Amino acid sequence: MNVSQKPPVTISPEHPRPGNGAAPAVERFEYDNRIVRDFAVATIIWGVVGMLVGVLIASQLFAPAANLGNQYTTFGRIRPLHTNAVIFAFVGNAIFMGVYYSLQRLCKARMFSDLLSKIHFWGWQAIIVAAAITLPLGLTTSHEYAELEWPIDIAITLIWVVFGINMFGTIIKRRERHLYVAIWFYIATFVTVAVLHIVNSYQMPVSLFKSYYVYAGVQDALVQWWYGHNAVAFFLTTPFLGLMYYFLPKMANRPVYSYKLSILHFWALIFIYIWAGPHHLLYSSLPDWAQSLGVVFSIMLIAPSWGGMINGLLTLRGAWDKVREDTILKFMVVGITAYGMATFEGPLLSLKNVNAIAHFTDWIVAHVHVGALGWNGFLTFAILYWLIPRMYKTPLYSKKLLSIHFWIGTLGILFYAIPMYISGFTQGMMWKEFTPEGTLRYPNFLETTIQLLPMHQMRALGGTFYLLGAILMAYNLFKTMAAGQLVVNETAEAPALEQAYVPTGTDTYWHRWLERKPIPLLVASLVVILIGSMVELIPTFMVESNVPTISAVQPYSALEVQGRDLYIREGCVNCHSQMVRPFRSETERYGEYSKAGEFVYDHPFLWGSKRTGPDLHREGGKYPDSWHYHHMRDPTSMSPGSIMPAYPWLLDQKLDISNTSDKLRILEKVGVPYDDATISYANEDLQKQAQEVSDRLAKDGIKVDADREIIALIAYLQRLGTDIKKMENATK
Repeated sequence: MNVSQKPPVTISPEHPRPGNGAAPAVERFEYDNRIVRDFAVATIIWGVVGMLVGVLIASQLFAPAANLGNQYTTFGRIRPLHTNAVIFAFVGNAIFMGVYYSLQRLCKARMFSDLLSKIHFWGWQAIIVAAAITLPLGLTTSHEYAELEWPIDIAITLIWVVFGINMFGTIIKRRERHLYVAIWFYIATFVTVAVLHIVNSYQMPVSLFKSYYVYAGVQDALVQWWYGHNAVAFFLTTPFLGLMYYFLPKMANRPVYSYKLSILHFWALIFIYIWAGPHHLLYSSLPDWAQSLGVVFSIMLIAPSWGGMINGLLTLRGAWDKVREDTILKFMVVGITAYGMATFEGPLLSLKNVNAIAHFTDWIVAHVHVGALGWNGFLTFAILYWLIPRMYKTPLYSKKLLSIHFWIGTLGILFYAIPMYISGFTQGMMWKEFTPEGTLRYPNFLETTIQLLPMHQMRALGGTFYLLGAILMAYNLFKTMAAGQLVVNETAEAPALEQAYVPTGTDTYWHRWLERKPIPLLVASLVVILIGSMVELIPTFMVESNVPTISAVQPYSALEVQGRDLYIREGCVNCHSQMVRPFRSETERYGEYSKAGEFVYDHPFLWGSKRTGPDLHREGGKYPDSWHYHHMRDPTSMSPGSIMPAYPWLLDQKLDISNTSDKLRILEKVGVPYDDATISYANEDLQKQAQEVSDRLAKDGIKVDADREIIALIAYLQRLGTDIKKMENATK
């Protein structure tokens, strides 16, 4: 519906409410710009930091020397630092910046509590600093986008509650009856992120910085990608759609294109999005019915996603001359277009025949970064450029630098994404190619890796361009701040909200009742997102046949548990999957495809999402212990041309066995069938097995003490996939 049609009063930010006789007395109040400024500065600083780490890890994928030769800067440890920095530090602060600015003006009220605003700001920065310290130390849960350990998870929960109280307190004391569409998205974001975070962070602590997920294997994988996909949906998408609905009309001085389309967009998006997580697990050990649900709802997701994109772009109808003149609007247009591209490609990648080629490849990296760099990055840049001069009552320091940033940032996206698309398609094809004789054409995984090095170099160049653009923006905005004076408390006025409100003729649309009721809107959003969540999660946990057990699969030994934790600490899952899919190309390369019952004792699951190196699920017994020792000491000695960093500290550092029994006791509580004797004598059994590994290495001329970390890691790697092999051998 065009904005010139009824109801006209609901579709532009800060519209006047319909009158009912005598106008109430006008009240004077002040907007809090200090909190907006604080989040803006944090956004700029953390953005540059996060992108800098991104360029570093991109360089590590073609230049192993960029790992800097120490255990705290390897790709496996700082890759999650990059994702957390750009998602929760850069994008998170940008969300709060935009929400705190727009919510006050849409509600015509100062934030509910200045104290809560400050607690929110400093609490969020403390969480980011905690992540920046713990992740390089190897303190990680390994769940994608949720790597932080349990004390930090609790802190996130508390700060999120503070944000929610402040947001809803502001909405409740508002002077504007109608809740504009942007606020709908803010409410849905708050409630859904809360549900996702609490369910996905359900862990049993072993110590202050070590825990095990309650979920195991297939169940853990489903919960993680229900969370992971919807973290993208409700942290990287819905709040930015709310910001788009507020800032784009303000920037263009145009009302939102369609009120009805915004309603359809909102409810369809939050209902459908929550179902789509299983498309990350196609051809895995996840039950087929769950995979099929993920595919169906992913395809359906095109409609509401493109509805939002169309609503945004058509808001600019009649304003394209202004777009040509205004670089800030160019940022918005490219950002919204990138959103449309990413939300078309997501459903495309959920098609099984496409996913069979693309999954585990750089294609996914390209897809993710079109959304991250284009949608999240460019919208954030536009909002910063629009907000800062207004809050400081001064023109932008340099429009020329603004224009340079736009073009260098756009080039950065292109130089990043296009090589990764080429790389991903090349990977998928090379992995699957057979000779006329029926053998793999590229049996050595490293052949693929070497082929892709030029594409990774181009990707790093694109990331560098994008980083330089962000640095130019930081300089431009800080110079703007220095030239002006922040209006800390911005004076505003509005009539008090009438308590006795009589609907007018323009107020009869059914959805309008919900638009005036924040708590019912919250409850309705919660119900909508819980439907798909319960349909997918409950059967996977409650119906035993969804995860059939295999009698040959036994719990890990004490030494293997310690080795698995080292594998997690070093971030090996960032480059190696543990999921052989049921394709001939994979069973020929790796061995028997993976079964759901093989993962019942895995807390957490380690299926991975990217193959920079080969799959490891059938690694056990493939090579002698000495091969693994030399491979960790110097990967190129076993695999010439390898881009894997060396791990010499594993050879020297003594394995910490002070908490072995505690680890087994917690694993027993979450369902691993360890008996009391196994737990009580855990370290004795560990030392016996470690000595056996050390003795085997000695036979190959390698002298290493049995109490070194490398021994535990070798024990774990040699265990992978061997249970199923024993069963197969027993039946022959």
